[in-house]
Amino acid sequence: MMDPPTNSLVGPLLTDLYQITMAYAYWRTGQHSKRAHFELFFRKNPFGGSYTIFAGLDEVLKFLSGFKFTAEDIEYLRKTPQLGHCEPAFFDDYLANLDCSDVVVSAMKEGSMAFPRVPLLTVTAPLGIGNLIETTLLTLVNYPSLVATNASRMVVAARGQFWEESSGSSAPVSDKRNLPSGDGTAGSKQMPRKSMQVAEGGQADLARRKPKCVEFGLRRAQGPD
Repeated sequence: MMDPPTNSLVGPLLTDLYQITMAYAYWRTGQHSKRAHFELFFRKNPFGGSYTIFAGLDEVLKFLSGFKFTAEDIEYLRKTPQLGHCEPAFFDDYLANLDCSDVVVSAMKEGSMAFPRVPLLTVTAPLGIGNLIETTLLTLVNYPSLVATNASRMVVAARGQFWEESSGSSAPVSDKRNLPSGDGTAGSKQMPRKSMQVAEGGQADLARRKPKCVEFGLRRAQGPD
């Protein structure tokens, strides 16, 4: 079994009340076990940038692995006024025995560069549990991804550019002049490694661009705290 989530606040109650009432509606009408497909994506890159760094998958898996309503959780929900109309069996038979054993998650690799409207992760699960984990998954992915993207942009701003090796620059190249080697045969020489400067806006001239490190504010997402 995986370790529990890093933050002790991450649990089944880290959700919206309407997710509980929707789960009750599905349970009450017998639809809670129907398989459904959910996609987690975003519509716009943060900070007006051109990319987002995907993060939070590890905490998502920890949360799903240990998902379980405690007796205290059940009692709290039972006493919630907005849930006073719910049948006792919803709490005692459904929520009390619910886990994520039927949940299947597919995700891109953590730390990958992501883009708008492309799913960061997909969830296939029974309709009831799929709704109950939706808010938590959004929380565990949105905020870490925002922080990771912020950190990446600060590194780029501090360095002033991305550096990457130009194609084939590190491979030995046959010397056209056939310079003699120690054993009298034609030798080869190591070509110097080249670097190409790439920035978000395209090719940049380091001679006229002075790198600046700026602080970016965090917005449009919040963590479990």
